[in-house]
Amino acid sequence: MSPFVLTRALPLDATAAALRADVSAGLTRTPKELPPKWFYDARGSELFDEITLLPEYYPTRAEREILVDRSGDIARATGARTLVELGSGSSEKTRHLIRALPALDTYVPVDVSESALRGAAQTLLAEHPDLSVHALVADFQYGLALPETPGPRLLAFLGGTIGNLLPDERAVFFRALRAALAPGDALLLGTDLVKDERTLVAAYDDAQGVTAAFNKNVLTVINRELEADFDPDDFGHVALWDARHEWIEMRLRARRDVVVKIPSLDLAVSFSAGEDLRTEVSAKFRREGVRAELASAGLDLTHWWTDEQGRFALSLSVPASLPL
Repeated sequence: MSPFVLTRALPLDATAAALRADVSAGLTRTPKELPPKWFYDARGSELFDEITLLPEYYPTRAEREILVDRSGDIARATGARTLVELGSGSSEKTRHLIRALPALDTYVPVDVSESALRGAAQTLLAEHPDLSVHALVADFQYGLALPETPGPRLLAFLGGTIGNLLPDERAVFFRALRAALAPGDALLLGTDLVKDERTLVAAYDDAQGVTAAFNKNVLTVINRELEADFDPDDFGHVALWDARHEWIEMRLRARRDVVVKIPSLDLAVSFSAGEDLRTEVSAKFRREGVRAELASAGLDLTHWWTDEQGRFALSLSVPASLPL
């Protein structure tokens, strides 16, 4: 068997169709909003990589610290022979886990980008020639059909991306993950933790303006893919802490009255000066809240690790009544 297999679970036109649907629905509702996944074209991915290196943006460093310090503990707790990573991207963070899992046979990266999956697989196989990589081109939010691989399996969802889902969406997502887990499997979840407002806002509104450029990149994506005429200079970047919901919101705020035309959707969208377009929610979590959300989906939280400063957490959970 080849050490690399790629399975496409998304039609070739699925991304374009999803963008059209999200833009049409999001820009015609009140208040206006778009899902954050549309930041990530090639330029958006480059900008996010820059963000992870900024002094204000702590989550990537904090999660890496936990992975470096605790991958051995995760390996001992799970004994995983298959590692499944949702939203794998470059698979950079999971290298720590792969090195630490002595029984690992198969890595299953799941991402919407085929090029990212192929690039990551090439790098990993050069480092681990005995590893099998079965990549899935899929949107993990809309069904997860995993290939047959050796168990036990460790399903990893890192980076705090779970915070981009609203509470009802998280509930559906956790139930889907629970349904994908067999006895002996486990879920490794990354969550950014609640902390002081100043630290949180700074992480999403850096002094160099990289996050502002990242936020506005969604307009460039819509212009290119849907023939729209957004002028990014008509919008300012806004990052706000919502203390009631305990999440950060990123928004684009219209600097003047403007009408944006999107010919491919036969749509004209009016913005009033000061009107916001919400482009991201990033929820922050507390341990007991994570435990409760997992329990509602039939998952028992068994391990909880944080970085030294308590900014970020990795948690391990298993199907309820099926302890490791």
